[in-house]
Amino acid sequence: MEINIIGAGLAGCEATWYLSKKGYKINLYEMRPKKMTPAHKTEKFGELVCSNSLRSDSLENACGILKREMEMLDSIVIKSARLNAVEAGGALAVDREGYSEYITNTIKSLPNVNVILGEITKIDVTKPTIIATGPLTSDDLSSEIKRLFSEDDFYFFDAQAPIIYADSIDYNKVYLKSRYDKGTPSYYNCPMTKEEFDRFYNALITAEEAETKDFELKVFEGCMPVEVMAKRGPQTLTFGPMKPVGLKTPSGEKPYAVVQLRQDDKAKSMYNLVGFQTHLKFPEQKRVFQMIPGLENCRFAKYGRMHKNTYINAPKILNPTYQTKKYPNIFIAGQLSGVEGYVESAASGIYAAINMDRYLSNKELIVLPKTTVMGSMSIYICEANPEGFQPMNANFGIMEDLNIPHKKADRKRLYQERAFEDFERELKIINE
Repeated sequence: MEINIIGAGLAGCEATWYLSKKGYKINLYEMRPKKMTPAHKTEKFGELVCSNSLRSDSLENACGILKREMEMLDSIVIKSARLNAVEAGGALAVDREGYSEYITNTIKSLPNVNVILGEITKIDVTKPTIIATGPLTSDDLSSEIKRLFSEDDFYFFDAQAPIIYADSIDYNKVYLKSRYDKGTPSYYNCPMTKEEFDRFYNALITAEEAETKDFELKVFEGCMPVEVMAKRGPQTLTFGPMKPVGLKTPSGEKPYAVVQLRQDDKAKSMYNLVGFQTHLKFPEQKRVFQMIPGLENCRFAKYGRMHKNTYINAPKILNPTYQTKKYPNIFIAGQLSGVEGYVESAASGIYAAINMDRYLSNKELIVLPKTTVMGSMSIYICEANPEGFQPMNANFGIMEDLNIPHKKADRKRLYQERAFEDFERELKIINE
C-alpha cells in the first residue's frame, strides 16, 4: 500500500521512518531545493532553522520525558541528535549539519521510500496522506489547506537568534559554566554590571527593527524577539534570557545580568546567543549586541531574523490521533498541527504514523493518555479553545494532574514514573 508524506522536516521524516519499517511504499515530497523557504538554507531533511537545541534532556522536564517516549518508538530524530550532540549542559543540542546529514542519508537509503522533489499545491483526499510541511508551509499549499477545511489563516511570527564566530569572542571577559553547575560546563557566559546592563537595555529598546512585510506582526509568546520582550520592562530580561542566578563568575561574584553563548557546531567554531531571537535590522544587531562584554569585536556568522509560521486551528480540524475530522485519509503532523518545538513536532510525526498504520490496517486508532507527554500534547491541541488558539509545547501543565498526595520535591519524579509506566502499557498495544 502507498502513502504520501508531504514535507521532509522532523515530523515527515519520523513518519517516513516509522511507516517504511512497516513495509509501506512511501512517496516523500519535499519542495526544497526547487523552492526554498525564507528560513531554510539547505536541501537537507530535518534542517533546524531557529536553534540547534532540542531543549532539556532531564527527566525532571516534560521535554526530556518526551524524548524517552520517542526513543521507545525508535525515533530517528532523537537517534540523530544523540549521534551528533554537542556540549550543552543539561540540554540536548546538536551539530546542525551532521544532524540533518544523518537523517537525510538514512531516509534516502530506505528501499521503499521514493523521494520526490517539488512543491505540492493540491491534496488528493482519497489517498492516505500525512501533511507535515511545518511552519513554513508554502502559500499555495496553505491556500489548499484553507480550501479543504474552510478555515481562516492562522499564523505567528517566529524569530531566530544570531550566531557568532567563536574566534571573535574575547575569552578574557567570558567564562565557561552551566547554570548551577549542572552537567558539563558548556555555556560561555558574558557577565554584565548594572551599569553595563542599563546601557545595553536602553540601546536594545530604542534600536530600529526590520520592516514587517506582512499585514500584522502577531508574535507567539514562546518565540518572542528579545527587543519586544525587553519593552515590557528590564526585569523581563533579568528574570528571563539574561537571568544571572546560578552563574557566578570564577571569582564567586553574582553578575547583575548574563548573556549565554551555546555551542552551535561540533567544531566549536560558532556559538548562538541563547534567548536572543530578534527582528532588529542587521546593522542594529551588530551595534547593540557588540555592547555585550566579550562580544565587542564579534563577527556574525548569521544574523537573527523573523519569518512567518503557519499552523491550523487544531481544535476545529484534528482528532487527538492527528487524523483530520473531515477527511479520514488525511493526517496532519508537525508544527502545522499546532504543537510547538522541534521535539514536539517530531513526536507528532511518529504519533500520526502509528495511527495511519492502524487506520490502514482497520484497527482502532490510539489516543495516548494524558498521563504521557506525547498523549497530553495531542489532547491539549484538540481540546483547546479554538478562539485565539496558539501552538503549545510539552510541559507538565498540560498533563493530567497527579491527583495523589505528594511532596512538592517528588512531583516531577512522579510525573516521569507515571508517564513511563503508562507509555509502556500503550507500547504493547502499538506493537501487537
